[in-house]
Amino acid sequence: MEAILLVWGVRDEILRELPVEGQWLYGEYDFIAKVDFSSESEMEDFEKLLRKLVNGNTFKLMPVKLSASKTDVNGEEKITIMESVKVSAP
Repeated sequence: MEAILLVWGVRDEILRELPVEGQWLYGEYDFIAKVDFSSESEMEDFEKLLRKLVNGNTFKLMPVKLSASKTDVNGEEKITIMESVKVSAP
């Protein structure tokens, strides 16, 4: 399971403590990262850890589901991509 993490309204010291690698932003959000989980329960545990680290609900963790299919129709390639983002944030 893949997700996008957005964090805002926290000090730089807190961002350094986050257990993921990502990019610092300067604007509406302070930090963005792509995170991978092996299960939904692992993602829930990560959310609990984030609440403790950032001392509140100043983050969004958005699971992303991507799928693609490739088929040949009369010798042509057809690629279909479906994306969905489900916000699982406070």
